Amino acid sequence: MSNWIRICRLEDIPALGSRRVQREQGAPVALFRAADDHVFALLDRCPHKGGPLSQGIVFGHSVACPLHNWSIGLADGCAQAPDVGCTTKFSVRVAQGTVMLDADELRSLALHDAKVAA
Repeated sequence: MSNWIRICRLEDIPALGSRRVQREQGAPVALFRAADDHVFALLDRCPHKGGPLSQGIVFGHSVACPLHNWSIGLADGCAQAPDVGCTTKFSVRVAQGTVMLDADELRSLALHDAKVAA
């Protein structure tokens, strides 16, 4: 069973933009809002060199890493071919304009995820 916690309102995330969520431990989580108002949550770290995905450009349901322009799928956190690698995906829910994340995932996923490809 998920333990959903309120993070922000949908309008607090810019359309085609992002918002960072700090955690007690581990790297921040980036919330992304696509043009169609779908919201996605990924660890704010590119699987390539650890670039801050929250500073990338959102297009469709992808984000371009600001360091080396890798395209990362927002739905699964995986780099699009020919690049390879994935960042951690977090469950997100939007209900009545409120964006929520699973508190258990925030406390447990990718706490020591410093591994990136060379």
